[in-house]
Amino acid sequence: MKTLFIEPGSPWENGYNESFNGKLGDELLNREIFYSLKEVQILTEWWRKEYNTIRPHSLLGYRPPVPEAIMSRLHLVENPR
Repeated sequence: MKTLFIEPGSPWENGYNESFNGKLGDELLNREIFYSLKEVQILTEWWRKEYNTIRPHSLLGYRPPVPEAIMSRLHLVENPR
C-alpha cells in the first residue's frame, strides 16, 4: 500500500472522499438547519452511526460495513495465517 499524491485543487482525483462528502452533504448538511454546535455534534454522530452500521453500501453488495468488518475480524481469528 502506498500513499498517492493528489494535486492541490484536484479533489476529483480522490473519488472515495468525494463520494463520501457528497453523501454527507446530501443526506445531512443540506437537510438540516443547525441552531447550536451541540446539535451539529449530536446529528453528525447519529448520521455517522447510521452510515457505518445500518445504511447499505453498494461496494459491499448492499450490506452495511460494520457487520462486514466484524465478519472479517472473526475470519482472521478463526483462520490465522
